[in-house]
Formats: sequence, C-alpha cells, structure tokens
Amino acid sequence: MRPTILRPAQAGSLESSDCLVTVSPGEPGSGVKVNIQSIVMNQFGDEIRATVEKAVAETNVTDILIDVNDRGAVDFVLRARVLTAIDRALGKEEGR
Repeated sequence: MRPTILRPAQAGSLESSDCLVTVSPGEPGSGVKVNIQSIVMNQFGDEIRATVEKAVAETNVTDILIDVNDRGAVDFVLRARVLTAIDRALGKEEGR
C-alpha cells in the first residue's frame, strides 16, 4: 500500500541558498504535480525538477502537490527539504 499524504506540510526557508518546499494532498489519481519558482530556473530548472521527482519516487507517495520556492539551494538541500516535508505530511515523528 502506498503512503497517503494526510495534511499540508513544509520544510526549509526563503533564505539565500535554501528553498521552501510545501506539500499538499493531491486529488485521487492526479499523480505527482510539481510547481517550481526559482531564481536560477533558466539555468537549473530541469535539474531542480529531476531532483524533486526522484526524491518523491523514493517515498512511493502518489497524488501529491509540491510547491518549491528555490533560492539557489544545492541538490542535496533540495532533496532533504522534499523528504522532510513529505515525512511531516505523512505524520511521521520528527527525528525518525
């Protein structure tokens, strides 16, 4: 059984070199929807999207809406923010 997003959640900040990731439950059957705003969208938009989609795939979550507001975060920061936001939305305890 695939995990289900229970509630909206976020991780990160709008500080320089960070990103704010917000996840919300999607409509049943809608799949993974990713909206990205980034100061480096022209240069790295494809890489940002690929990093987000790969992180989501690791969780087996479907039917999720992800909003990314990027301020130049490197890929491992972006991945960590996505995974943390999803964990929070799934109701997992902090530190697990």
